[in-house]
Amino acid sequence: MSAEVICVGTELLLGDILNSNTQFLGRQLADLGIPHYFQTVVGDNPERIKQAIKIASDRASLLIFTGGLGPTPDDLTTETIASFFETPLEERPELIADIKEKFAQRKRTMSENNRKQALMPKGASILPNPMGSASGMIWQPRPNLTVMTFPGVPAELHRMWQETAVPFLKQEGWGANVILSRTLRFWGIGESDLAEKVSDYFDSTNPTVAPYASKGEVRLRVSAHAESKEGAIALINPIQQRIQEIAGLDYFGCDDDTLPRVTGKLLLDTKQTVAVAESCTGGGLGAMLTSVSGSSGYFRGGIVAYDNEVKQQLLGVKAESLNQEGAVSGTVAKEMALGAKKQLHSDWGLSITGIAGPTGGTAEKPVGLIYLGIATPEGEADQVELRLGQQRLRDTIRHISACHALDQLRRKLSA
Repeated sequence: MSAEVICVGTELLLGDILNSNTQFLGRQLADLGIPHYFQTVVGDNPERIKQAIKIASDRASLLIFTGGLGPTPDDLTTETIASFFETPLEERPELIADIKEKFAQRKRTMSENNRKQALMPKGASILPNPMGSASGMIWQPRPNLTVMTFPGVPAELHRMWQETAVPFLKQEGWGANVILSRTLRFWGIGESDLAEKVSDYFDSTNPTVAPYASKGEVRLRVSAHAESKEGAIALINPIQQRIQEIAGLDYFGCDDDTLPRVTGKLLLDTKQTVAVAESCTGGGLGAMLTSVSGSSGYFRGGIVAYDNEVKQQLLGVKAESLNQEGAVSGTVAKEMALGAKKQLHSDWGLSITGIAGPTGGTAEKPVGLIYLGIATPEGEADQVELRLGQQRLRDTIRHISACHALDQLRRKLSA
């Protein structure tokens, strides 16, 4: 018994809106322990929707539809499902009353077009929508097949799912087991290098371990199925512990942990502060640090020193360093970090200077060349050179540079 999600809407295919509903439903099905192997996105076309239904109904026992429940002509989900299963539609008086009441609350009159939203296949149960005019349905058009429909509006879907769908599924015996996933997060190691180190765990069947990467970060998803959440956790914990031991400081957290949050907690725990000086990232590092609530407890502030004159006047970078080595150099990065620490009276100073592109690179100093500076509480300074590649987009280079700076501080605080 498995579920399949079918999202209806040409706007999804065109990329006009982000399809967050599949992510939500995927997580919800996993939490309930309901197997879920396929997702389909189909445009507002009856024949193609029917093709999607045919394929899905042959391989899944629970079909979950989102979108296509509105009052306009291109909202075709309900009537197409009824047509596929050769079942007539009937107008539900209780839905007409509900729609009229919601319009009245907004001091509006129900349009005749909205009567379409009161149509349901004969025998289907109403899946109430407390927020909008588009109610869904729960229907079993044939033995061992359940169909659920939801509007495409995420807030409406979420509430309908939690208040009606989840109790129904539990009552019907869906999800006897729990599927639990934990995401382990790493920085400073490549996906292939990490995969080689932990390759023995990729053959595990319960829990399963799968790698994926995004913008410099590498993640391992560890998923287990068991009769209870506690049982799944008991399966995941020892695998996580062994992987952490193998990865060492390359591991920085799990699930919702981020580099700004983890680094900030280390600063709070040690009662230390940090200040930043930025050139090519233009304030991105400071923005990351302040994205965490409570960051005023450890972040002193930042100086965006894009121009060389600002580097000299506000951060105390030496003219000879700029003249001899250039703004993009390890020496200047160290002097920037020391200047931020001094000017903003912090324990630590972080700096970034580099060439984010797409222009400005040379053979000697190509696009993607970045220098980080780290000033320590003892008044010493280190520098780190990064070569992030000339093919990356400007915003990606800036983002990865800021993350590397946070990671360098995290490692020093964790040592």
